[in-house]
Amino acid sequence: MADHHPAGEPVVPVLDLAFDSGTLHALRAGVKAQACEAGLPEARAEDVVLVVHELAANAVSHGAGAGRLRIWRLAGSLHCQVEDGEPLGPGRPLPSRPGHGLWLVRQVADRMRILSGARGTRATVAFDLPARRKGQGCLQS
Repeated sequence: MADHHPAGEPVVPVLDLAFDSGTLHALRAGVKAQACEAGLPEARAEDVVLVVHELAANAVSHGAGAGRLRIWRLAGSLHCQVEDGEPLGPGRPLPSRPGHGLWLVRQVADRMRILSGARGTRATVAFDLPARRKGQGCLQS
């Protein structure tokens, strides 16, 4: 199911990346680059990296060992979606109490939504973007 602009047009991700435990470093680098490109200050870009890494690590640890990250900009926010692609089954119930990682994600992201079903779990977080000014955004090294 694709996300859409309010006008009904599909949203095209600025980053679409499959990941597993061996590629989390590349995931973090890609997230940082997109957060900076979107105009977030350095500290807030690091928050985005922290949140997405936590969600991806959860997908690796508690899902199928791999997942997919999509990032897009919509309505003044940077949206990051992590899917584990692991179907929920009798041996994998949803935790009744979220762990510290999800607590952290809820504290740092501006908005969070988790959907679980037959095709796995999808977590979407959003970070509000500042009004764009020339030279704004973290420095790329």
